[in-house]
Amino acid sequence: MDLSIVIPIKDERENLRRLHDRVVASMQPAGLSFEMILVDDGSTDGSADELQVIAALDARVKVVRLRRNFGQSAAMQAGIDHASGNVIVTMDGDLQNDPADIPMLLDALHRQNVDAVFGLRADRQDAFANRKLPSRLGNWLIRKVTGADVLDMGCTLRAMRKELAKSLTLYGEMHRFIPVLLRDSGATYTQVPVQHHPRVAGKTKYTISRTFRVLLDLMTVKFMQGYITRPMHVMGMPGLLSMALGAMTLFVTVMMRIFDGAHMIRNPLLHLAVMFELVGVQLLATGLLGELVTRTYFESQGKRAYAVRSTLNFTSLAEETRRAA
Repeated sequence: MDLSIVIPIKDERENLRRLHDRVVASMQPAGLSFEMILVDDGSTDGSADELQVIAALDARVKVVRLRRNFGQSAAMQAGIDHASGNVIVTMDGDLQNDPADIPMLLDALHRQNVDAVFGLRADRQDAFANRKLPSRLGNWLIRKVTGADVLDMGCTLRAMRKELAKSLTLYGEMHRFIPVLLRDSGATYTQVPVQHHPRVAGKTKYTISRTFRVLLDLMTVKFMQGYITRPMHVMGMPGLLSMALGAMTLFVTVMMRIFDGAHMIRNPLLHLAVMFELVGVQLLATGLLGELVTRTYFESQGKRAYAVRSTLNFTSLAEETRRAA
């Protein structure tokens, strides 16, 4: 299978037939073998029945029905897990992403020999106040916090090589951070302008509350980006700083007692010193617990704290065994 097109679906019954037709029309000139993986994320508008009809008419359409609504990240993860193509393309099911751009993504992927291609919505057709403005602010904040240079984190239209897509672990609102996750894994990538269309059927699933959930996930991404293998560094330094401030405050309290005769028990600086010391001990203890959890995470699952791009002049275990025999 050359290509898997993964599309999360949530209450898009009116768009499904046109979505299928436009994907097929865009892929026919390419001459590639492909599959459409439509993930029904707990739709309640009859999308499941429509998907069943489409799948019966086209064997290239594969449907994954989730037991309930788990969210876009989980639905995208399910689609990627069930994909078998050498390249995996993700896109939204509301037809705001244009399937006609898929061949352009594939061309950029192979011509520039990169691991991933991210779409950039050049002329976004959304309301400014509740969609474009929060998106621009969110993209700016993500770039500043993570150091990534991807301009449009929220564009779902992406093409990724299979091995990289399969390495992703998505939850919460992590689908928005796929460019950051791939960049941190050492992937090479490029960005290309893509078309964006206004929604003509169905209702948007975006609410302003998603912005706050993205902010919370951004904290998680920043921690995973810099401290997943060394949690003591993120907790230990503030802990040591807090304990140092506590020692300094206690010293000032003692000096006030010696030279000014100030009552230590009634001096608020003494209570402040105790608070600093307690906070410091708690932060250090949290860092130690984080170190234990990190080691359990990596060692119990056989994970490594690195990712290999390629190797040269290494002999496989099977070849070594054959030579020994």
